[in-house]
Amino acid sequence: MKTTITNATIVNEGRRFFGAVVIKGDRIAEIVEGNYTPSSSDHVVDAAGCFVLPGVIDDHVHFREPGLTHKADIESESRAAAYGGVTSYFDMPNTVPQTTTLEALEDKFLLGAQKSHVNYSFFFGATNDNYSLFRKLDPHRIPGIKLFMGSSTGNMLVDRDEALNHIFANADPFPVMAHCEDTGIINRNMAEFKQLYGDDPGIWTHPLIRSEEACLKSTMKAIELAILHDARLHVAHVTTAAELEMFAPFTSRITAEATVGHLYFSLVDYDRLGSQIKVNPAIKNFRDCYALRQGLTDGHVSVIGTDHAPHLLEEKQGGAAKAVSGMPMIQFSLVTMLELVDEGVLPLERLVELMCHNPARLFEVSGRGYLRPGYKADIVIVKKGEPWKVTEDVIQSKCKWSPMMGHEYQWQVRDVFCNGHHLLSPDGFDGNVRGEAIQFRM
Repeated sequence: MKTTITNATIVNEGRRFFGAVVIKGDRIAEIVEGNYTPSSSDHVVDAAGCFVLPGVIDDHVHFREPGLTHKADIESESRAAAYGGVTSYFDMPNTVPQTTTLEALEDKFLLGAQKSHVNYSFFFGATNDNYSLFRKLDPHRIPGIKLFMGSSTGNMLVDRDEALNHIFANADPFPVMAHCEDTGIINRNMAEFKQLYGDDPGIWTHPLIRSEEACLKSTMKAIELAILHDARLHVAHVTTAAELEMFAPFTSRITAEATVGHLYFSLVDYDRLGSQIKVNPAIKNFRDCYALRQGLTDGHVSVIGTDHAPHLLEEKQGGAAKAVSGMPMIQFSLVTMLELVDEGVLPLERLVELMCHNPARLFEVSGRGYLRPGYKADIVIVKKGEPWKVTEDVIQSKCKWSPMMGHEYQWQVRDVFCNGHHLLSPDGFDGNVRGEAIQFRM
């Protein structure tokens, strides 16, 4: 089947231009600049007044399956991803069981094939003693190794120097994606605030407990290990201005991810949203938020992800000790970033680079992340128009809440193509579509 997207303003590889995108089967057949007249046999999608972008690649999600499906599952969260213009995602290993064995990894791929509406892959989780398995991993199937240098439970918290050295020394050809917070500092801070304020200190203490010092010390250690072992390091959800200064612009060996939540919210939002925006590492002050926003255009930030992490709303009750950390954002990540484009934080062309091109480049994704002939037809059409409000009925995530509840957007994701399938259109969502396992380093 041949589909033509016409009358489009295409944003791709640093340019925007008027033209058309021709899809044949699961791939882009042609990118046309200027006017294009489709043949009578084409299925035509009129994109007049819209922007046509590559499908978003989210390098950081927690879809909770297996083992935590009362919160979310691959079907529900991949549907939310599609509604948000995300056509590919990399899922994290802290599920039940944890994705730290070859068997658990294979089970996740089976779940993805059965249930995911968009394209999928899964990080392999590092532990204190599983580095010998790295050489058995297929470099064409997974994006990288996920390392928790803080803020995890069980055997996935890696804080022994010997184990860390083994992980960085044996990671090649995979990048190490590291969660960097110093657990000793966090535990010390928590004990001090509990002594002052009781067993569950107020949510305002969360960014003081999971402090700038905790982030900076751990990130510095990760960078030192990456340099020592000549490893590729991707630091997840950087939150502080001080950390950003450690990342040189426009490099591919040591890179930083910023999340939509850390780019949008700051300390003042705890008064309004409380524990709904409790995440690890913590959302901090506006100075840090402003530095992250600057990092989008000066090159210190390489990728925008979500750290999409659904919980039931009742699990989010409490303060710094009792409320669980994490929030669902994948459905609203692209439209939220488009608001920041409107505010002048970054150009639309740079947004596409950070959410589409750079995840594909840094993780060596094959045939996705760009609008190019021969690439998979993962395409998003967005439009700015009539305001619409986030309500429970709108939310596709299984947990049925979002910190964006009640927020009014003007941007909307109108159409989504995944591997050439018209997955989301003004007529509705095609729930029969399944995504593909992403390929890497091909």
